[in-house]
Amino acid sequence: MAINRDYLGRVYEAPEPYEVTRGKIREFADAISDPNPVYRDRDSAKAAGYTDVVAPPTFPIILDMEGVGQAVADPGLRLDFSMVVHGAQDFRYSRPLQAGDVVTCRTTVSDIKALGRTEMITLESEIATVDGEHVVTAVNMLVVRAGAEPAEKK
Repeated sequence: MAINRDYLGRVYEAPEPYEVTRGKIREFADAISDPNPVYRDRDSAKAAGYTDVVAPPTFPIILDMEGVGQAVADPGLRLDFSMVVHGAQDFRYSRPLQAGDVVTCRTTVSDIKALGRTEMITLESEIATVDGEHVVTAVNMLVVRAGAEPAEKK
């Protein structure tokens, strides 16, 4: 069954703001094995021109996955997650996320298209401070592989 094109433009809101903390930034940097001191040490971050430790560039995936998860779980979208592979991920920054930021995330189904029997869905997550300052847009494209061809009737 094809992805429901009526969902183009549908929005999924994070249930509550997310507080970016030094601890979460450090845990993420540890998980990706990045020893950069601006992710761990406030003095190093300040020396680099930041007000506090900054998050690695892929940190917004934590927030992005909330909205993507809501979309994937929405039965009306008709997305067969067992056939999904991750196609692409992109981050468009206005500025880095840093400790002390309190942000919201709003995910929108921005594109649905078919290439033969394969479908692609793009979800864009706008991450902004609770005051409305844009920080980053995470763009996540999923590829929905076609199922097996139906058996011929004899």
